[in-house]
Amino acid sequence: MSINETKNEIVAVTKFALKLAIIAAVVLIGANFTKKSHAYDEKNKVITIGTTVGDFSILVNQGLKPELEKRGYKIKHIEFTDYVRPNIALSEGALDVNIFQHKPYLDEFAKEKNLQLSVLAPVPTAPLGLYPGKLKTLADFKEGGSVAIPNDPTNLARALVIFHELGWIKLAKSVNPLKASVKDIEKNLKNIKIVQLEAAQLPRSLTDVDFAVINGNYATASGIAIASALAREKNDNYINYAVVRSTDLKVGFAKDFADVLRSLTLKTFAKNRFKGYKFPAEWK
Repeated sequence: MSINETKNEIVAVTKFALKLAIIAAVVLIGANFTKKSHAYDEKNKVITIGTTVGDFSILVNQGLKPELEKRGYKIKHIEFTDYVRPNIALSEGALDVNIFQHKPYLDEFAKEKNLQLSVLAPVPTAPLGLYPGKLKTLADFKEGGSVAIPNDPTNLARALVIFHELGWIKLAKSVNPLKASVKDIEKNLKNIKIVQLEAAQLPRSLTDVDFAVINGNYATASGIAIASALAREKNDNYINYAVVRSTDLKVGFAKDFADVLRSLTLKTFAKNRFKGYKFPAEWK
């Protein structure tokens, strides 16, 4: 390797490290919350809700908050920019409810971290979609193209299933589609260059890759229309939920929260506000 090549490699590594530092800073900013020393305080009737940015924030502030306030509750809302801190915060008592995740992710995360968390009620969910980046149509995609995907195991698996359905890759027949990883790619038919990023960073990657698989909440938070997705997952296993500590499932605030989520008022609001979303089966 020549001296110039070595210098170039050092510069590239330095830039990559800088990007990682910026991403870490963003995550820390999004996780700025105050830990409580206790669980929900029934006396004060303050429900602290954590969501990721975007659609779930809208759901809380425009849909849930007015209805819960009618029942005498005060609502505090905290936004996060990652998929890790909301569950930790809930377990530690900094939150009373979080809304951002589907059950497969919750089950895996809670098992790994030994957390006692439970789903409370389902919520409207934007499907995972493949969005145009440097290329605008699927027909433009050539062999060796680049696609950015979420780097957390559950959403990475969902992205790979989309690729499999598009005929870009072939997953091993024995693989559980809920747990597929890049190691399970039997054939990379398009020789795709897969770029794994934090889910919140995917919208920003669109100028650097041909396509990106983006979670619905981060798409809407970045002003990307759900309807602009070039492909969507077909699996219905990924409806998202409001989640609480398992010990709070039968507490009054949790029951009221679930009642509001299942109310006709909330359903009407959601169906008007979140066009193109997947809605809980129980709403039908």
